[in-house]
Formats: sequence, C-alpha cells, structure tokens
Amino acid sequence: MRSLFSNHPASVGESYLEHFATAMRFSMTMIVGCVVCAIHALLPFLFEKTGSRIVEHLHRTMVTHRARTSAYQGTNNSATKSA
Repeated sequence: MRSLFSNHPASVGESYLEHFATAMRFSMTMIVGCVVCAIHALLPFLFEKTGSRIVEHLHRTMVTHRARTSAYQGTNNSATKSA
C-alpha cells in the first residue's frame, strides 16, 4: 500500500510531500488559468494573453523539473551501476 503513494514521487526525484506540494501548485495555477480563460471567452477584451502566459509558465516549469529529474536519475543510476 505504501508504494502506491511513494513510487511515482520517487520516480520524479521527490518525496510524497514534495510531490504533493508541486502537484497542488500546478492544480491551483490551472484553476486560475481556467477561470481566466472562461472570463476571456465571455469578455474577449479581458485577459487577452493571461491564459497563454499561464500555460507557458506551467510548461516551462514542468520541462525544467523534467530536466532536473533526468539529471537526478542519471546521477542515481550511475551510482547504482558502479556499486
């Protein structure tokens, strides 16, 4: 049962709590983006670029995190292979 909560976070180089915090930040940002896009749909003169900026920010953050995770796993794998 414990592995259900720890396998995925460990695979991205995070503890359960770190992963929880990261996922919640993404979730809250996406909710804001959703509201902003809905308002823009009704009133196109508002938030003309905000939704796009939020998506770009989330993408940039995820790509940066993915690069750090790859580096972490590469370091982890080399240590394991040489042992």
